[in-house]
Amino acid sequence: MALPDDFLPLDDIPEPLRAPLAHARDRVASSLEQADNLADMTGSDSPLEDWRSLSEVRRRQLARVLAISSFAAETLVRYPDWLLHLDASGELDETPAAESLRSWLDERLEAAEDEAALHAAIRRFRRARMLGIVWRDLTRPPGIDMWVTAAAVSRLAETCLEAALAWLEAHFSARWGRPALRRDGSEQRLVVLGMGKLGAGELNLSSDIDLIFAFPEKGETEDGRKSLEHQEYFTKIGQRLITALDAVTADGFAFRVDMRLRPLGDGGPLVGAFSSLAGYYQDQGREWERYAMLKARPVAGDLEAGRELLASLRPFVYRRYLDFGAIESLRELKAMINREVRRKGMQGNIKLGPGGIREVEFVVQAFQLIRGGRDTELQVTSLKTALERLPELGLLPREVVDELTPDYVFLRDLEHVLQALEDRQTQTLPADDTDRERVALALDMEDWPAVMARLDEVRERVRRHFDAVIAEPEEEVENADEVEASGATGLEEWRALWRGELEEDEATSLLEEAGLAEPEVAMRRLRALRHSRQVQGMQRIGFERLDALMPLLLDAVAASETPDIALERVLPLIEAVLRRTAYLALLRENPDALEHLMKLCSASPWIAAQLARHPILLDELLTPETLYTPADKARLADELRQALGRIPEDDEEAALEALRVFKHAQVLHVAASDIAGTRHLMKVSDYLTYIAEVVLEAVLAMAWKHLTRKHGFPERRGEGRCGSEAEFLVVGYGKLGGIELGYGSDLDLVFLHDGAGQGTTDGERPIDNAVFFTRLGQRIIHLLTAVTPAGSLYEVDMRLRPSGNSGLLVSTLEAFADYQREQAWTWEHQALVRARVVAGDSRLAERFGEIRGEILGRERDLEALREEVVKMRHKMRDHLGSKGAGDDFDLKHDPGGMVDIEFLCQFAVLSMGHETPDLLTYSDNMRILETLEATGRLPADECRRLREAYLACRTAAHRAALTGEPARGLKADFQQHRDAVIALWQRLLEPAS
Repeated sequence: MALPDDFLPLDDIPEPLRAPLAHARDRVASSLEQADNLADMTGSDSPLEDWRSLSEVRRRQLARVLAISSFAAETLVRYPDWLLHLDASGELDETPAAESLRSWLDERLEAAEDEAALHAAIRRFRRARMLGIVWRDLTRPPGIDMWVTAAAVSRLAETCLEAALAWLEAHFSARWGRPALRRDGSEQRLVVLGMGKLGAGELNLSSDIDLIFAFPEKGETEDGRKSLEHQEYFTKIGQRLITALDAVTADGFAFRVDMRLRPLGDGGPLVGAFSSLAGYYQDQGREWERYAMLKARPVAGDLEAGRELLASLRPFVYRRYLDFGAIESLRELKAMINREVRRKGMQGNIKLGPGGIREVEFVVQAFQLIRGGRDTELQVTSLKTALERLPELGLLPREVVDELTPDYVFLRDLEHVLQALEDRQTQTLPADDTDRERVALALDMEDWPAVMARLDEVRERVRRHFDAVIAEPEEEVENADEVEASGATGLEEWRALWRGELEEDEATSLLEEAGLAEPEVAMRRLRALRHSRQVQGMQRIGFERLDALMPLLLDAVAASETPDIALERVLPLIEAVLRRTAYLALLRENPDALEHLMKLCSASPWIAAQLARHPILLDELLTPETLYTPADKARLADELRQALGRIPEDDEEAALEALRVFKHAQVLHVAASDIAGTRHLMKVSDYLTYIAEVVLEAVLAMAWKHLTRKHGFPERRGEGRCGSEAEFLVVGYGKLGGIELGYGSDLDLVFLHDGAGQGTTDGERPIDNAVFFTRLGQRIIHLLTAVTPAGSLYEVDMRLRPSGNSGLLVSTLEAFADYQREQAWTWEHQALVRARVVAGDSRLAERFGEIRGEILGRERDLEALREEVVKMRHKMRDHLGSKGAGDDFDLKHDPGGMVDIEFLCQFAVLSMGHETPDLLTYSDNMRILETLEATGRLPADECRRLREAYLACRTAAHRAALTGEPARGLKADFQQHRDAVIALWQRLLEPAS
């Protein structure tokens, strides 16, 4: 006997597998004897002796591999010397590097003179490598797990594809020539996109490989005996590449190739030009093709061109908005799979059956399709990577991912074992008792019942998490038994109402029961929407989404505290998104979001209008933990930095859109928290001011980068050149400077710099410093005011700059200081009280602070100052104050209102600042009043009453902005506050009156 009976240790092998193992050993031994006889005849080394010298550890591994895998046994029967080569190279313990694989295969292909030799070399190479992969997967040396195995199979497929393609290109170059160069002068090669698990780098042991072939540009081949159109050339190369891997020869096959994911499937061209593919996906691409393209990755040929192609297709795959319509597509795809599973009796299929591999993939890919356009971290082909990122993005709880990950690994490990048995593509559980014993051994489990118990647990968890993501929302909203028992209005009734299937009295009664005070008005509004031209002209999928949403929406309206108002304000939003039906899907898929929508719209027509104007803000309703909790400035800056960091640096349009979405979303958070009563008025203004500051910092950085890239860096005044950080100041005046921004406030800005007066920039297109800084200011204004699909950022008012509208858009610090010292009017010094740096260079900001302190701290003629302030106040009051004598008054401009308090603070700073420098520290009225009290410059009770009056007026003004009402208050409600303000005004500023 070539190998003794005790050659393979059996103590780790279950009794039912020992007889099959002995049979495999005997077959290998017979093959070794033949190889040994051949070695004697040729004088070469004896493989039998090398086998006998295998270590105890290696023999135990061999026993395990032969007992489990018929594929490994058959391979070693045919090629017994391969085990020795794999052992010597270390391939039984470690995955070879990609460079090693390519080098080994290239060496074998050098001797291939025709395609038959190519096929033989690739198939033998693939079989040898698969023997090593199966060995490592079944023995699990350190560092080897399911993911490593899947990556190794993927790397093997990529190596075979690239080597075969390169051989074919070289082999046929004399006959067909080479493709013409691209317009940019670069060479053209076939682009091979790996799809599915190959694209993900996570192939299973005996997987098909899904491919799409493409080429960059049309043209004709050159330097061959026959010139071919590129379409024909790349088709011929593609056909031979498929045959090189897929054809069954005496050596078997390398990889089964599936080309059905290409445009138009089997009926479409085998290869497509980039322009053709882009046009197809833009005009005809279907939802399942988006799903397929999630995994697309260049795996052979021109990899750089492949990445270029996928970048152009990214908008098709990843939508910029949250695309909840993708869930419907996945639902339909899963339903189709379920029907197929039932039809073919495949419930035991661990891939397609309930709780199987595909359901984990659907969970992850649902989030990729829905959120990938916004959360670009999800634009990855690897399921493992995407799954790990879901908790970081707040999309799945960590505990869910901690369950899904090992459960998916178990399912894939089981899949690998099933395929390792015979190197066959299968996900069906075995019926044969011996195969079941093999599976249990491979998984290190006691027996088949233990395997099934674990599988049932895994499937139940996977199905539960799958349902939580993919299940129909109506299942969550309505349980028929509970609805009937409670007597509550059911979704079917709302559906009948929406569709006009109820009689008039039935519809009216239904709406009255739901709490609507004016059911006839509600019915008119619903009919007007249903019969509107926009609804009648909707495409099928859009109308189906609207039809599915409306019962849920009416249910949410009925549940709101003010259903009539909720319906009145939410229907314009629905009308606004009829052509952007992904938002209909978003609301349908997220009943909680509908509830928040009703709450916010009922409380504020301003919020309702914002949502209708910018439907992308509906995304914010999905995360109530942030919706009602505005971010502080540090978190705002971090979130904006991340949002802009996801956008290519040269894509200014996308950056502008991201800025606007960010600003509108953050303001919505503030308004929502304001309505919920979770934020004090002062905090509301603080948060609105933080948002503006963060946006201004980002806009300044963008504008600086844009100008310096074009023209280089300007000269500093007397000390070299400016650096990569913007050496520029954005000074905020008015409400921005006073940290008192409201909803929809303009930004009063002044731009300053400290560049050399006669200097120039140092770029390829140099310009004068003055021109550079003027263009920088213009650029900032453009970025702030330009209108994109998400609206504009802010309206900007530059009239407070030196000399107003007739002055320079941008001034030097010294020119600003000179103007304030020599030419500024008293009202401009009043405005300077509320000025502060809101973005820009810290060194220049410190210098601005010194100038502001110097100007405000001057000693002034008290009577002249009083006269100027009073004169300006009366002028404003005459122009902006109320003209009538009704019961209400203008909160801002009438006597005793906010502007009176602002003028009192400004007068105090200008008249007392030279004696009380502490008054020069702050730009906001509340802290100026606190300082007046702390320094004893005004009595504490007067300061307290002024603060109370100011807060009362501002609170009412904020509330009016949210409710869409004029900023007015009843005189009776504010009389005490107004009396306090007027009394102090008369004492300080108009004592004679």
